[in-house]
Amino acid sequence: MICLRSLTVLATTLVAFVPAPSSAESQEALRLADVLADAREHNPEIQAARDRASAAAAMPARASAYDDPTFSYEAWNAPSVRIDRADNNIFRLSQRIPFPGKRTLAGTIAERDADVARRDADAVTLDVVHGVKRAYYDLWLEHEKLRVYGREKALVERFARIAEEKYAVGDVSQPDVLQAQLEVTRLSSRVTTQTLAIDVARAELNALLSRPADAPLGTPADEPRPTLDATVDALTELALANRPELAAHATAVAREEAAVRLARRDYYPDFELGVARFINDGQRDGFGGLVSVSIPLANKRKYDAGVDEARAKASAAEAELRRARDRVRRDVEQAFLRARTASLEHELFVRTHIPQAEQALRVTESAYEAGRIDFLRLVDSARAIEMAHLEHLEAAAAFEKAYADLERAVGTSLPRSPATREER
Repeated sequence: MICLRSLTVLATTLVAFVPAPSSAESQEALRLADVLADAREHNPEIQAARDRASAAAAMPARASAYDDPTFSYEAWNAPSVRIDRADNNIFRLSQRIPFPGKRTLAGTIAERDADVARRDADAVTLDVVHGVKRAYYDLWLEHEKLRVYGREKALVERFARIAEEKYAVGDVSQPDVLQAQLEVTRLSSRVTTQTLAIDVARAELNALLSRPADAPLGTPADEPRPTLDATVDALTELALANRPELAAHATAVAREEAAVRLARRDYYPDFELGVARFINDGQRDGFGGLVSVSIPLANKRKYDAGVDEARAKASAAEAELRRARDRVRRDVEQAFLRARTASLEHELFVRTHIPQAEQALRVTESAYEAGRIDFLRLVDSARAIEMAHLEHLEAAAAFEKAYADLERAVGTSLPRSPATREER
C-alpha cells in the first residue's frame, strides 16, 4: 500500500515540473481584428491569388490587340547576293486585320477571365479569414481550458488540506487523504498536457499568418458572443448576393456566351493589307499593294465544331452556376444549424448546468466538512463542475467556429448584437 508521505512527495514533484508559460507566449492581449488584418497582409495564399488576379487583369489589352505587322523582302532573279543586280527587289509591309468584332469579343472574354480571377482572389481571402477565425477560437479555448484546470487544481488542493486536517484529528481515514493527493496529481498532469495543446493551437494560427510555428502570440482577448439574430432565409438571400464564387460562376457564364459569339464570327473572313516598294535593276521602280482574304467556308466543319464546343461550354457553365447556388443554400443552412445548436448548448450550460453544478459542490463540501459523506462524493462534485465548465467553453468556441462557417457561407461579415453579462 502506498504510504501518505510518498504520495504527497510524488504529487509535489509533479507540480514542480508543470511547465511555465512558453517563451512563445506573449503577455499582450491578442485581438481578432489585429490577427485578421495581419493575415490579409501577410498570408501567402492571399498574396498569390491577388497576383494571379493582377496577371489576368493585364490580359484583355493583349487579347484585343492587332497582330504585329510583318515586314518582308523579296529578291527576284538575283544572280548574287548583291541587291542592285536583282531584276526585282520587293520591300513589303503588311498587317493582318480580323473581321470586325473579333478583337472586341476576344477582349471581352479576357475581361471575364480577369473578373473570375478577382472573384477567386476574394474567395481565397474569405477562406483564409475563415481559417483564422477558427484557429483564433481554438487557441482561445485551449487557454480557457488551462484556466479551468488551474482553478480546479486550486480547488482540489483546498479539499486536500481539509482532508488532511480532518485526518489529523481522526475524523476521516487515510484513503481520503490519498484520494485528494491523487486528484491533485491528475489535475497537475492536465495542466501539463494543456500547455502543450496551447502550443499546437498557436502553431496552427501562426501558419495562417506566415510566421514560424513558435512565434510569440498573445492570449486571445475577444470572448465568444453566442448570439444569433438573423433568420436562415435572410442569410440565404444575403449569400446569393455576396458569395464571390457565385459572382465568378455568373461571370464564367457571360464569358462562355461571348465565346459562342466569337465562334460564330469565325465563319467570317479575316483580311491582310500590305504595301510594297519595288526596286528594279535597270527598270522603273514603283509601289504596289496587297489585299488578301481568308476563306473560312473551305473548312466549315472545323468552325461548326468550334461553335458546338462553345455552346457546350456555355451550357456547362450555366449548370455549374445552378450547382453553386444549391451548394450555397446548403452551406448556409448547415452553418446556421451548427451555430444555433452551439448557441442553445451554451445557453443551457450558463442558465442550468453550471449553476446546478456549483450549488451541488457547495452542498457536498459542507456535507463533507460535517462528516456526512465521504471524500469520493466530494471529488465527484468537483469533477462534475470541471466538466460543466469545459463543456460550456467548448460550446462557446463551437458557436464562434460555426459563426465563422456561417460568415464564410454568406460571403461577408455579419453584424453581431453584444452578449449580455449573464451570457458572458
